[in-house]
Amino acid sequence: MGHAEVGMPLQPKSPEHPAISQNLAAAGPTPDSKPRKKICCACPDTKRLRDECIVQHGEAACEKWIQAHKQCLRAEGFNV
Repeated sequence: MGHAEVGMPLQPKSPEHPAISQNLAAAGPTPDSKPRKKICCACPDTKRLRDECIVQHGEAACEKWIQAHKQCLRAEGFNV
């Protein structure tokens, strides 16, 4: 009977492996969705607004434009 108890926990673990494989497969397309542009060339509009604001008002006053640019870069596939 002790052996049956040892075997029973192993059975539920075997279905976990396909779940792990599915999670890895879901993560697989992430490298395929790499940005198609260089980060310096992505989001030129938000980059320009961010840069102009920082030059004129300083970084502390431009958080709105900095965050808008980061959001745009993330939408383009960059991890920022």
